[in-house]
Amino acid sequence: MPTAGEYDSRMSDATQLIRAAQTGDRKAAAELFPLVYDELRRLAAAKMAAETPGHTLDATALVHEAYLRLVGDQQFEGRGHFFAAAGEAMRRVLVDNARRKLSAKRGGSAQRVPQTDVAAPDADEAVVALDEALTQLAANDPLAARVVELHHFAGLPQNQVAAVLDTTVYEVRLKWTFARAWLKAALRDF
Repeated sequence: MPTAGEYDSRMSDATQLIRAAQTGDRKAAAELFPLVYDELRRLAAAKMAAETPGHTLDATALVHEAYLRLVGDQQFEGRGHFFAAAGEAMRRVLVDNARRKLSAKRGGSAQRVPQTDVAAPDADEAVVALDEALTQLAANDPLAARVVELHHFAGLPQNQVAAVLDTTVYEVRLKWTFARAWLKAALRDF
């Protein structure tokens, strides 16, 4: 486990590598992944802890999938923005995986039979429902949706969310409280 000073040094190095990678420096992009891997793995482990057991993805696979989505042409404004994008990429990977599994479950041309007992929704349906609710929230209050993405999915503390969104911690707390209530109401029947 690195000390606080070592961690700060690594994150400073990561910020420099992010900037160098943005200019097209492939060596910097290659050096960036090992430097931020532990932090990305921690975020992925937190996300996977909320998933049901027996998930087809593990934290390592989630980190690798998310990183592959990050290394495209995306521009980062620093460490906070990079980790926010990483959280969003992890969300996309989980949602895409859930949708893929749900489409296979639906059987395409299989005949539907009415069911008298309604089972509890499975985790994949919950992930897709949450994604749809977040999309609706973003249409109503984009800042609240970004706060959820950064705080819940990227794992950033509220002070870092405020810095990334260029707003106050107070505003982030208000949006977080609003978003939680809004999402709870939107997912009530789920």
